[in-house]
Amino acid sequence: MSELVNEMHGMDAAALAHRAKEASFELAALPGEVRSRALAAAAKALRANDQAVYAANALDVQAAAEEGLAAPALKRLRFDEHKMRDVCLGLEALAAMEDPVGREQLRTELSDGLMLSRVACPIGVIGVIFESRPDALVQIGGLCMRSGNAVLLKGGREALHTNRALFDVLYQAGCEAGLPEGWAGLLTTREDVRDMLALDADIDLIIPRGSGAFVRYIMDNSRIPVLGHSDGICHIYLDAPCDAQMAARVTVDAKTQYPAACNAVETLLVHSHAREALLETAKALTQAGVRLKGDARTQSLLAQENLPCEAADESDWRTEYLDHVLSIRMVDSLEEAIAHINRYGSHHTDCIITGNDAAAARFTALVDSAGVYRNCSTRFADGYRYGFGAEVGISTGKVHARGPMGIEGLCSYKYILTGHGDIVEDFAEGRRAFTHRKVRG
Repeated sequence: MSELVNEMHGMDAAALAHRAKEASFELAALPGEVRSRALAAAAKALRANDQAVYAANALDVQAAAEEGLAAPALKRLRFDEHKMRDVCLGLEALAAMEDPVGREQLRTELSDGLMLSRVACPIGVIGVIFESRPDALVQIGGLCMRSGNAVLLKGGREALHTNRALFDVLYQAGCEAGLPEGWAGLLTTREDVRDMLALDADIDLIIPRGSGAFVRYIMDNSRIPVLGHSDGICHIYLDAPCDAQMAARVTVDAKTQYPAACNAVETLLVHSHAREALLETAKALTQAGVRLKGDARTQSLLAQENLPCEAADESDWRTEYLDHVLSIRMVDSLEEAIAHINRYGSHHTDCIITGNDAAAARFTALVDSAGVYRNCSTRFADGYRYGFGAEVGISTGKVHARGPMGIEGLCSYKYILTGHGDIVEDFAEGRRAFTHRKVRG
C-alpha cells in the first residue's frame, strides 16, 4: 500500500482522532458527488484487491480456529467471495442514494423577510467498536462516507489482518477520489479503545456493537455520547388464532437463516390455545437441527409427539444463543406475552404471528422494541433490507436514532436563519410581529 496508508498505521488513537476532527469539517462541506465518487471508487478498488483481502482473512480464520473460536463467531469472521460481492454492491447502492447532507427538513417564515430553515448535517467524528465481522468495516466506512462523517474503526482482534487489508483499500480509494486525508482511522488494540473513550474533544459519538455488559462499560467510562447496539434477544409470539404453517416457516427462517445474527429469534412464546402451531413449528425446527428448550407445559406437549425438548430455566429467557438453540415458553394471553417481551427482551426486534388485527395492533403498540413485526421474520431487521443501503448498527435505545442506523441516523441538523438586519428589540417593543408561517415541513 502507499505511503498515505502507512502513515495512518503509525498513529496512536489521539493522533487519529485529532486528524479525523480536522478532516470532518472539510468532509461535511464536500459536494455529494465527491462522496458518491469515493464510494464507487472504493467498490472498484476492493474488487481489484480481492485476493489480498482473502489471503489476509485466511490468516485470521486459521489463527481463530487454532484458538478454538466458537463456530458462530468463526462464521462471522470468514470473508469470502459472497461477502465481497455484498459489500461492493452495498457501497454502490450508497453511491446511488440521494445525498442526505444539506437536505432541507423544514422552512418557516418567522416574520416578513426573516426565514428559518433546518438542514441535515453530519454528526462529525464517529468512533465505532464492532465485533469480529470484517464486512462490518466496509459497511460502516461506506455509511460514514455517504453521510459526510469522519470515522474511527475498531474491529475485533480476531479479524485484525482482514480489517487492515479492507481499511487500506477503502481509505486510499477515498482519498484518491477527493476525501480529505484523515477521514478515517483504524484502531487495533484494547489500549486504543481505552484511549478513545477519553477523546471527547475530537470524537462526537461512539457506537459500540457487542454485549450489553460491553456497551454499559463504554457508557460508564466516557463523557462522549454513546449510542448502544446491544444484545439481540428477539421473540416471536404465536397467537391464537395463528396459521400453523406460517408460524413454522417464519420461525425457522428467523432462527436458522443466520443464527449468529443479532436479529435471529431466541425465544418463542406460544399461546396455550395455539398448540397446533407449536407442534408444527417444533417439528420444523427439529428437522432444521435446532435444539429446543422449553418450560414444563411445552415439554409435556412436545413429549406427546416424541419431539425432543430440554428443560428451560429463568436464565434461558435472558440468553442470546447466537446458535441453533431456541427457548420456548407457553403463555395464556397476549398480555402475558407482551409482559414477557418487555421484561426479558433487549428491545431489538419482536414479532407476532396472528390473524387477529386487534391483537396485532395491541402488540405493536405495547411492545417496547425498535422493531415490532407482524407475520414476518425478525431477520428483516437490517439496514440494507430496510433500504438504508447498510447499517452502522441497530440502536436499541431511543435517542437519537432507533433501529437500523443508516445514513439518516448518522446525521444531525443545524438551523439556518436568514434576515435583513433584523433585531429582537423590534419584536420586544411591538414594532414587528412573528408570523411563524410554515413554508415547508
